[in-house]
Formats: sequence, C-alpha cells, structure tokens
Amino acid sequence: MSVSGYVLLAILLGFVVSWVPRVAPFILVKYKGLPDIVIRFLKYLPVSILFALTFSSLFDTEIGHLPHLKGLEVLASLPTFYIAFKSKNLLYAVITGIISMAILRLIF
Repeated sequence: MSVSGYVLLAILLGFVVSWVPRVAPFILVKYKGLPDIVIRFLKYLPVSILFALTFSSLFDTEIGHLPHLKGLEVLASLPTFYIAFKSKNLLYAVITGIISMAILRLIF
C-alpha cells in the first residue's frame, strides 16, 4: 500500500493544525507573561470546572422530561461541599466525595 503525496500532505497539515494551538500558548506565555487579571481569572478555573462536573452529575435527564435529582449523588455531595467549603482544598473534596459515594452505594 503506497501513500500518495496528497494523503501525506493532509496528515502533516492535520498535525500542524492540531499542534500549533496547543503549543503556541506555552511559547507566548514563556516569553511575554500574562496580565494580572488573566492570572486571577485562571485561579478560579479548576474550581469552576469541578463544580460544573459535580452539578451536572446530580441531575438525571431524559428527553421530553424535566431534569430530576439523583438521590444518592445528592446525599454524597453534602459532605463533599462541606469539606470543600471548610478546607478550601479540592483534593480533600474529591476524596470525600469518592468515599461518601462508596459508602452510600455499599449501604443502598
């Protein structure tokens, strides 16, 4: 099976198109730096991503119906949110959520 020049060019261009947007920000930040407002914004990014993932997992959706809460997930989220609020540590919150969910699934 031989590879034509057109296919090889398409593969190389696909590589460049996917590689440049991933590497360019690192190169630009290394030499230029980021403004303070961007750095402050990026500090909230992990918390907002984790909250969005957690919040979306609390609801069960079906087409044509309103979302409804999942009982076990809501119960497991209560100690998780408490630990996250008190400790301000995402690792502790994730571990608490995993342990809470494991205990609830073991019981129910």
